[in-house]
Order: sequence, then C-alpha cells, then structure tokens
Amino acid sequence: MLPEYEFELCLTHDVDRPYKGLQAPYYAIADKNPRHLGALLPGVNPWWQFEEIMDLEDSLGVRSAFYFLQEESIFQKRPNEWLTPRYWIEHLGRYDLFDTDILDVLHELDDGGWEIGLHGSYDSYDDPEALREQKAALEAALGHTIRGGRQHHLNRGDSTWSHHRDIGLDYDATLGSSSECGFQHGYEVKRPFDDDFLVFPLTMMDIAVPNPGTDFDRAWERCEELLDEAAENDAVMTALWHPRMFAAEYPGHRRLYRQLIEGALERGAWVGPPGDLVDRIATPSRTPTGTAGLHGS
Repeated sequence: MLPEYEFELCLTHDVDRPYKGLQAPYYAIADKNPRHLGALLPGVNPWWQFEEIMDLEDSLGVRSAFYFLQEESIFQKRPNEWLTPRYWIEHLGRYDLFDTDILDVLHELDDGGWEIGLHGSYDSYDDPEALREQKAALEAALGHTIRGGRQHHLNRGDSTWSHHRDIGLDYDATLGSSSECGFQHGYEVKRPFDDDFLVFPLTMMDIAVPNPGTDFDRAWERCEELLDEAAENDAVMTALWHPRMFAAEYPGHRRLYRQLIEGALERGAWVGPPGDLVDRIATPSRTPTGTAGLHGS
C-alpha cells in the first residue's frame, strides 16, 4: 500500500455499445417504452457519451480507463448458435475500431491522458488467439501497446489470466460481480502468478448499485459505505460505469459517478486508471504519467 494516500480508486468504462441504433427496438420491447425508438432517427445517438465523460473527469482533475470491444459477428459463430438471443444482442451492438469516429475518440482519449485497454469479446476469455488478435487490432488503431483490460460480461475461465499474461498484458480487471457491490475478493490487488501481473478486483458496477434514478439517496449511501470501507482498509477500489449510463435515459448515474469521485478525493484517495496504478505499485516513488491532477491527502 502507498502511504501518501488513504486508498486508491480506479475508474473504468467498458465500451460495449457506443451506438444505440439497431438495438433500440429490443430496448423498446424489453422496457415497454417506445421512446427508445427515437435512437433510430438520423443523427441521434444517445449512447455516445465520450465527450461528456471526459469533460466531467477533467473538471475533477482525474482520468480513467476505457476498454474497447471487438465483438465477433454472429455469422462467425457455429450455425447452431445463430438463434441464440445473447449473440444477436452482441452482434447488433458491434462497432469497428477503424471507423473514423471510433479512431478519433481513441486518439482524443489517449492524447488527453486517459488509458485505453482491451475489452475481450464475449467468448475470448478461453480463446488466446482471439485475445491476441483483438489486442493487436486495438494497438494498431491506437498506435502503441496497451497495459490491460477486462473481459466482456466479466466472463472468466481457469486460464484467462494466463492468456492475458501470455499476450503481454500487465493486468486484468475482470474479477468481480455485476449484481453485488463490495470487497468480496479482498482489499488489495492480486498476483495470481507471484510476478508482476496484477488483478484488480471489481468493487462496484453501475447496474449493481441501487438505481439512482429512483432512489438517489440510497444509491449514494451505498457508495459512501464502500468509500468509507476502502479508506478504513487502505483498499484498492475499482469502479465500472458504462458510457451509455451517462445518457439522459439513465437519470442519476452521471450525478452519482461525480459524487463518487468527489467523495474519494475528499477522503484523501488516489484516483486514476488501473494502468497508472500498475506503475505506482511497481515504483512507489514515481508519479504516474498520463493522469492529470492526481489528488492525495
């Protein structure tokens, strides 16, 4: 643990679906809300929230990690999987790393000090060649190597960490739950191979927190409990907020995310992306590069 800070808060965003588009009918049916169909109109894309997140974090003097996904086409699956609804949802949300808009935001984030990492596709957790190809594609789009990432849907097998280490990642942030918040996996980063490869347990995901749109006070109370627990135990705390949760259709999430960061800074926390914390752990006396305005007590 690094003594100059009360604890560490790592901020992360899984870039699953930056375009709502063709998924709008699914959500209109699932939520019984036809307003979702507005995303089918030309020029309307409520889930493109990169600039808003950058502005919010920049105003607080912090940075985060964005994990970009390269999901396979459903037509690359076995024919018996073509009728699986899960794969169709993933297929309709696919995006191309080399599309102009994605390339532009990748470089805007990178130039501004945000970390870019890998969001391994749904089935890649047990497919080292797919992980290797996805990492190579992201690095080609970005123009340099990446440090780590997280598997899509938190999918993880017995060999996933080995695969991540073998393809040259320094860390993984998959270990955790999409339904429960807390320090179920301890207060520290893990070293599964007793070497420099690190695992950052996930403390809280946006959808596991009480809904801030219907009960903001209860959602914030849960966040405060976790921040206090982190401070009391010199913890490494990791938060995941998907970019789409900053859209107006998910009220309260943007405000809650801001208060989470403010609460951490008020408690004397270091706040930044996991890749920068890897450097701090390896060289405690070194100030991480690429992260603006790190705060401490």
